[in-house]
Amino acid sequence: MKGSFPIVDPDVSAVSSALQASLGLLVRRLRQPVEGELTLPEVSALSRLERAESATTSELARAEQITPQAMGMTLAGLGQRGLVERHPDPADRRRVVISVTEAGQQALRERRGVRAEQLAEGLATGGFTRAELETLRAAAPLIERLGEHL
Repeated sequence: MKGSFPIVDPDVSAVSSALQASLGLLVRRLRQPVEGELTLPEVSALSRLERAESATTSELARAEQITPQAMGMTLAGLGQRGLVERHPDPADRRRVVISVTEAGQQALRERRGVRAEQLAEGLATGGFTRAELETLRAAAPLIERLGEHL
């Protein structure tokens, strides 16, 4: 075709190295603890439960790639603070499923709000152009999909 250019695949190694460096810095900054805030394992468990509506300890452990014992400890702490609740599985009464309470949903909203504000401040003060902001918005679902495939 006249005027068309061949599509060249980007060098996967170069893209992976650039992403590793840039996302590593972003994650380190976002992981810096804020006093009294949920821990990363707690946020991850609550977020998964929020998306799934309910799950067993072993399902959550498998999704997070940790042992059921480690997930059990995380869920026990969340349960003591009233952020999750346990109840019999309606499909199989022998199983116990965990779901997020309203207090757990509120804790997630608050944490997301703090981190979203932190990111918004960085975006506002970082000298990003409108086009760069649009590129970052378009990249977000791609980065999430990449995370799901690691």
